[in-house]
Amino acid sequence: MRSTGIAQSFLESVNASIAPKDKHPSSDGASPIDAGTCECCCRCGKNAKPQPVRRLSRRTKSYTNLRTGISELSGWDLDLPRGQEARAVQDKQYGEGEAPLEKLPVEVLDDIIAHLAVDLPPSGYAPRNGDLISCLLTSKTIHVATVNTLYRHITVPHSSIFSKFLTNLSHYPGLGTLVRRLDLSHFTSVGLGRSRQTNSEIQNLTSKTLVQCLELTPWVQEVLLQENLDDDIDSNVLHKIFFELPKLRAVDFCASSSQPFVEAFSTITTTLIQTPGTMTGIKRLSLHECFTLPTSAFETLLPRLAQLTHLDVSHTRVTDRALASLPTSAQLTHLNLGRCTQITGEGVVEFLVTHPAVNGLVYLNLSCDIARYRLLWQPDVDRLLPALPSTLRSLNLNGAHIHPQHIRHLIPLTKHLEELGLAFADLSLADVNTLFRPPPSQEHEQSTSAGPRRSWTPPTLHYLDLTSIPSITQSTLFNTPAPTNVLLTPASLPLEVIELGDKAISSLRECRNTNKRLGWCVKELGRRGWYVREPINGQSDGRGGRRPWKMGAMWWGMRKCPVAWGEVGGLYGHYMFKK
Repeated sequence: MRSTGIAQSFLESVNASIAPKDKHPSSDGASPIDAGTCECCCRCGKNAKPQPVRRLSRRTKSYTNLRTGISELSGWDLDLPRGQEARAVQDKQYGEGEAPLEKLPVEVLDDIIAHLAVDLPPSGYAPRNGDLISCLLTSKTIHVATVNTLYRHITVPHSSIFSKFLTNLSHYPGLGTLVRRLDLSHFTSVGLGRSRQTNSEIQNLTSKTLVQCLELTPWVQEVLLQENLDDDIDSNVLHKIFFELPKLRAVDFCASSSQPFVEAFSTITTTLIQTPGTMTGIKRLSLHECFTLPTSAFETLLPRLAQLTHLDVSHTRVTDRALASLPTSAQLTHLNLGRCTQITGEGVVEFLVTHPAVNGLVYLNLSCDIARYRLLWQPDVDRLLPALPSTLRSLNLNGAHIHPQHIRHLIPLTKHLEELGLAFADLSLADVNTLFRPPPSQEHEQSTSAGPRRSWTPPTLHYLDLTSIPSITQSTLFNTPAPTNVLLTPASLPLEVIELGDKAISSLRECRNTNKRLGWCVKELGRRGWYVREPINGQSDGRGGRRPWKMGAMWWGMRKCPVAWGEVGGLYGHYMFKK
């Protein structure tokens, strides 16, 4: 699907989750081909002779994505205009391994075939990666390159797919060495007519089979788990993850909070205490919403993460002492401390100002739920804002005690920030507009002085969270004219997303004609709502919402740190953008 360019368009991902209605078998861990026998070089156990593939009546989603991507990069439209017939091309016969595609360098061929892979699994039992299955039947050379792509990133949405994948690895262990990512973040029984208890009785995905899978994938680099599997994450699974996978660099336990998981983690903590010199090679760790883990788990684990770059401990019992124990060799770029009730504002600010591991932060979340507590009070904010690094691109200060006198510290930050969260701040609409206008003295100089003018650097903000600020309402946004209010005018560009509370969003939703006249619209997902600018011709930079620091996410305002590059969906998408 070609993107419309509007921000927060959650159904316009590059790899959509709906697979084409073809009859190709599912590729998630199943045998590459379902019929035939042979002795080919990849030990697929199937027929290596090229087979005719039935042409589909509609193009597959991955083909559309590949064509759209080439069009956007090169400016060429690969579809012929209507009414123009394609010239007949005479088929050429090539010998085995002599086709031009087969003669490409291995790296180039791998990169081409990787564009056919679909990141997000379809709903239910619908097949996916039909194009990759077709490539397996093309030739031996294409077969080899396709198998590499097919097994590099394994996504398991259901237990039956995991069982097929594990069976295939058991028969052909060499395929396990190709796996670099084991993604169980989409695993669920919802929509399949099964309960969680029924899934456990089927015994397809258990702690025993999960350990067996990790043993058969010795070079895996990313393991993505979540709350639907926490009963199956026992001490053996955790021991395998933390001690026996030398290439592992990223692990995510999102929302795992069951009693078996906590007991297993305590066992690993004990093992780490008994071996004080043990250091892990994990660089990206997410314990997002693992709120049942004891504080001792963090105080034992964090000092052993010498190469850490991404840390998400949102809504956990992490403490000031645990943060201070991080090795100085760590180089954090992403840090999520949102809704952590066991840390203090003074301790967090001391850590952020003095610890050498946070000098290059790119993403920082310090949000809190003010209905329960406030993390950053005015003295904490006074000390923190001037000390933040210029590398920062996303800063969430939701719930902090921010007053108008802090604007002078926020203005320099807006020259490099792309996301800024100011929910519950004690600011007026005029204070917020100060972030997008030159100071009055400079405006006067620019209008009266005939000499050289001092340049004013506009902000780089694309996203601004103004949730639950009393002065920001539908009435003030619409009825306060420029130049007092420039938030909804082109003068605030590149700002394209303003997050607001339920009351403001409900009021804006009813003003359809005014929204259309101003060039803005309302977008909602889960518990969150945004006021989004419609695309302006000639004002887009071509990147949309994609940024390297988002690691594949294309929307603004994420509240969960990604630990692996890829499309966002499933439970991770829920915690990142819905909650």
